[in-house]
Amino acid sequence: MTNQMFCFQCEQTAGCKGCTGAAGVCGKKADTAGLQDQLTGALIGLARAVEGNEGMVTEAIDRVVLESLFSAVTNVNFNNETLKALIQRVDEEKAGLIRRVNEKNTIQRCNESNSPCGRSDNYDMNKLWAENEDIRSLKSLILFGIRGVAAYAYHAAVLGYTDKEINQFFHKALRMIGEETCEINELITMALKVGEINLKCMALLDQANTETYGNPAPTTVSLKVEKGPFIVITGHDLLDLKLLLEQTEGKGINIYTHGEMLPAHAYPELKTYSHLKGNFGTAWQNQQKEFANIPAPILYTTNCLMPPKASYADRVFTTEVVSYPEIVHIGEEKDFTPVIQKALELGGYETDMQFTGINGGTEVMTGFGHNAVLSVADTVIDAVKAGAIKHFFLVAGCDGARPGRNYYTEFVKQTPKDTVILTLACGKYRFNDLDLGTIGGLPRLMDMGQCNDAYSAIKVAVALADAFGCEVNELPLSMILSWYEQKAVCILLTLLHLGIKNIKLGPTLPAFLSENVVSYLADNFNIGLIATPEEDIREILG
Repeated sequence: MTNQMFCFQCEQTAGCKGCTGAAGVCGKKADTAGLQDQLTGALIGLARAVEGNEGMVTEAIDRVVLESLFSAVTNVNFNNETLKALIQRVDEEKAGLIRRVNEKNTIQRCNESNSPCGRSDNYDMNKLWAENEDIRSLKSLILFGIRGVAAYAYHAAVLGYTDKEINQFFHKALRMIGEETCEINELITMALKVGEINLKCMALLDQANTETYGNPAPTTVSLKVEKGPFIVITGHDLLDLKLLLEQTEGKGINIYTHGEMLPAHAYPELKTYSHLKGNFGTAWQNQQKEFANIPAPILYTTNCLMPPKASYADRVFTTEVVSYPEIVHIGEEKDFTPVIQKALELGGYETDMQFTGINGGTEVMTGFGHNAVLSVADTVIDAVKAGAIKHFFLVAGCDGARPGRNYYTEFVKQTPKDTVILTLACGKYRFNDLDLGTIGGLPRLMDMGQCNDAYSAIKVAVALADAFGCEVNELPLSMILSWYEQKAVCILLTLLHLGIKNIKLGPTLPAFLSENVVSYLADNFNIGLIATPEEDIREILG
């Protein structure tokens, strides 16, 4: 495991089959991938010990499970030392649980043969990679799905919102991954259960964000960077942004969002900070080019970290589960002083700098969450009934570096003027600076937020279906999704759990889906690979 790796969890995996050399396409090295597998195996061991002892699970166990699953998401943790520390924490929590069970049951030892803990050995992930390809495919779907769910549960937890059912489910799913004999139907059922739990988790995170920061409202965001010191903050964690805004207030430092942090501009509580100025750059895969030589520090709050280039590595800071060797990490104390000092030292631009989106636009809009859209539901419904709106497209998901993703830009450009485009996650950067005009006073292009705000899209779809007295699949709504990492996987499973069909997915199908699993998804949900914008629009609109 130190000389070669096996990883096929992200969209850009080598040859659309899997990264198997000394390093992955993402920059993760083989020994790091091996440690992430070891961490997953330790989590399975912990889950085995939890079985039958759910009432003795502590907050510390819940926390380390979330952190560990999240740390294995693509582009989060490249640091062997922090992964080793997580493995140690998982093993210590398992040992502590076993000790408490021993004490409770007044027995001398806890082992596989005579203990109420049952089996608690760690799992060798090489067994999974050597499984029958259909079993491996479905177990991978479950594993990658719960990694995405854990990311959302983590964001909710830092705001004080947790759910016992969600936390317990991680152990059930992990145990199934480690089972030596599993039926195909059992694994399919568990995969769809991941989607069900993710729906509940996205609802929890939506509650956490809106109760903490208010309901997002449509907001125009500038792509200009004003002169003077500034900090770029990227990722997904709104609490980190709030803390940074508090600590920089009155210091003459402006804050600019990047990537999935863009939707923060729509939350009323965050908009009260006048030094939250705008958005810098586009999606995560462009960061090595966009961050090169900028006179400001960059704070990474969650995933989407690419290995920093030497031209800006001294200005990169990480926090939460993000970790990279030799990069300054802001710990749980959340003292952003080093970031602030670096911003003042670098000084920012000497004059205002006007940047643009991929298509040359100088501003973008965000904030069309379910509360905002449903507040004008009557207008939308009337426009549909009057024929002003003929179709809705949800063009959403992750962006990425693989060629072919310009499909999404061209698709949106070619949609008829009597259609509405809903979007979310970082895939929107392909087209969110386009001016597509309006329908009945409403913009044709509506950014609903981060990837987890797929919950908003689902709520809107269900509300429209109720209004028209039909099923979601009967709405004039088509889903054109792009995927890159594991949060996209859990969202797809949520859509399948809801019975939503006719999804077009791209730019490639996941390498971890076997031919039989792909056939199952095609036969039961009519999931298909994108073709060309012209072909797909013609097929959808008939």
